[in-house]
Amino acid sequence: MKRFSNWILAGVVCVLIHPSALACATCFGNSDSPMAKGMNAGIAVLLGVVGLLWLAFASFFVFIVQRSRQGGEPLPGEQNDPQHN
Repeated sequence: MKRFSNWILAGVVCVLIHPSALACATCFGNSDSPMAKGMNAGIAVLLGVVGLLWLAFASFFVFIVQRSRQGGEPLPGEQNDPQHN
């Protein structure tokens, strides 16, 4: 029964919180406010960082493949690999 009363208390507290504390300016429809513009800029920066990390990760594997092909030895799994014949 105590667990149920805790849930009821949490629900009452959530209902009594002022609406301005529940959402940001974008959710209230003021999308041209400085807070909304800052949030959009932050999202763009984070997407840029993630994109750069994916690009660096992919370029590392391209570098590994190019470097291994310069040695003249076959890559593992190729038909002329002497270990797999």
